[in-house]
Amino acid sequence: MFLEVEQGHSKFPPVHFTVSGKVAYTVLVNARMATRRADVVNSGKTDCPWMCIVFLTEAKLRSPSDLRHCLNHCQRNGRMRCLLCVGFCLTILTTEILLFSNGKPLLPKPLVLSGLSLDWPCQSTKNIYEASGRYISRNVIATRAQIFDGQAILALPRYKPGVPFTLGALSLKSHSCEPKITPFPCWAIQEEGNCQALQSAVDIVLDIQDILWVLDVGIVNTLEQPVRRCPPKVVGINAKSGKVVKVIDLSSLVDVASRLQYMAVDYAEDGQVYVYISDAGTGAIIVYNVTTDEGYRVILPSAVASGTDKPDALYLALVRRKSCGSTVLYFTYLGSNRMFAIKAVNLRTGNANGSIVDIGRKRNKIVVLGTDNGSAIFFRLKGDSNIYMWNTDTPFVQDNFLLVEKAGECRLPTAVVPGYKDLMWVVESNFQDYIENSVSCSGPSMAIHPLLNSCS
Repeated sequence: MFLEVEQGHSKFPPVHFTVSGKVAYTVLVNARMATRRADVVNSGKTDCPWMCIVFLTEAKLRSPSDLRHCLNHCQRNGRMRCLLCVGFCLTILTTEILLFSNGKPLLPKPLVLSGLSLDWPCQSTKNIYEASGRYISRNVIATRAQIFDGQAILALPRYKPGVPFTLGALSLKSHSCEPKITPFPCWAIQEEGNCQALQSAVDIVLDIQDILWVLDVGIVNTLEQPVRRCPPKVVGINAKSGKVVKVIDLSSLVDVASRLQYMAVDYAEDGQVYVYISDAGTGAIIVYNVTTDEGYRVILPSAVASGTDKPDALYLALVRRKSCGSTVLYFTYLGSNRMFAIKAVNLRTGNANGSIVDIGRKRNKIVVLGTDNGSAIFFRLKGDSNIYMWNTDTPFVQDNFLLVEKAGECRLPTAVVPGYKDLMWVVESNFQDYIENSVSCSGPSMAIHPLLNSCS
């Protein structure tokens, strides 16, 4: 078993401890262990091998902080001296802490879903939806998620007809062989054609006050014959009570060419709440002050869209960088070969002139998957399932892209989010097959699972 740890300002080579000739999976219990390098215990008094042996023999090695004592001394005194003891430490940690507790696995198992994984109030309701064409199992797909109180809240965009609800929830504690997605917060808010309800949720964000913000584009059947049911809006739902606490009408901030795709939610130093939305169609970021009910569009420089295709995706990632002590919004078009950023404090002024920074060149087209709510951004390459992590406190170069999960079978990750059991969680599906109408009658193959490091 192995765990990869970086310390200081230079990379500490990963320690790989092999058991039975195989390198076991380990969970990235907290991505911050790799990205927030300053959190290292520095006693400077205890001999590393002796300390580790004491911990091992007296069964005191019970937390990552104990391991950090060992690793800190290894880095200062030479890793060859402590390689064996670190191997023991890692083995004990990954076995006793990550995998088992009293003989029972701690690692939540992956939840595999399909278009049939919907929870219905009764069979007759399901029959009515199927007969009327409001439920077509092969057209249901989950693309985005947020984790709250042991459940995954899922965005199920109405890309095609027959999606009965566009926002659902799934228990991550489920031990069922057939886990079910229930409407969130209820059926009443899911009615297609009712502008008081949700039409097509394309992105969701859970903020620090447990308010779930839902980006509803108001357009359904976008991959077939798009129908504009209602104006676009952002809906704030109290995740605890399920009550709608805020509705933001975006009508005045969009035009016919707009394509709203990704969203971030930010709290300013004075407590005011801001929502940032990418408008890929017009090359803009919508900024909305929820506290004052004021919104405006920040037009991005032409260089941001240079070399892109039409249509294209405009990704957003809001991070909290330690190096500059501020919140920064990173953004990039899928087709662009550059990554850009702007400090949130500058974005809130509504004027991006001179504030947008070219972070660096992208050697490949990348799909931004999410953040750890800290300084790390997760992404994959277009058409590839491998998941990488970049610590935004380091330069945007290939050497700083850490491979944190190798490609699985047939599915592509569409989101990475922090949550349940302090793990990072992945949402994945055979989205390309879905787009090409080549999924089975049961619908696309979807899965939600902890982020696993299987790099050898």
